[in-house]
Order: sequence, then structure tokens, then C-alpha cells
Amino acid sequence: MQRINCSATNCSHNKSGICYSNRVDIGGVTASTESGTVCGSFLNNYEYSSLTNNTNSSGPCDALTCNVVSCKHNDNKLCNLDSIQVSGNEAHIYTETECSSFNAKDK
Repeated sequence: MQRINCSATNCSHNKSGICYSNRVDIGGVTASTESGTVCGSFLNNYEYSSLTNNTNSSGPCDALTCNVVSCKHNDNKLCNLDSIQVSGNEAHIYTETECSSFNAKDK
């Protein structure tokens, strides 16, 4: 399975549902649900065209940072999951995306 699977099909980094960004930054410091998270790396391909060939790595994105301190998968601002799902079908800006793999820490 790829590191970052994405349904934001109009993102410049999306190639057939796989993210090809150099690095993905998941945001939402105070999130309590998936909808409180965002993919800060989203770029609308209408404005930026396709960037799937501009990655520094030899394939799909494998660098994933996370600023969602309320997520139990956040390990010192890195995601400890092998693979995540980012959603945002028909997103126009990054705030219309989210990390579908978010799980709130136990209180």
C-alpha cells in the first residue's frame, strides 16, 4: 500500500489516487474529528497544473508530517501509520481536505 492515498483528484500532487508531493503536511492542531484536519500540501491543479513529476523521491510521497497533536497516530509531529487516507474530492482549497485516518487520543 502507498504511504498516502488521496481522493482529492484535482490536487496537483495526485496521480491516480496516490500522492506524489515531496512532503505532506497534515494540519489541525486542535482537531477533535476528521473534519478538523486538513492537508496543508493541497494545491489545486487548475492553478498549479500537474506536479506529480516534480518529486524529489523516485516515486509516491513517503514524507508525512503531522501537526494534529490530538491524533493518537502523531508521534513527535510524524505520523506513525504505514499508510493514511486523505480525502477531499472536488476540493478547491486545502481547507476542503481532511485526513480520514485521524483517530483522537484517549482522554
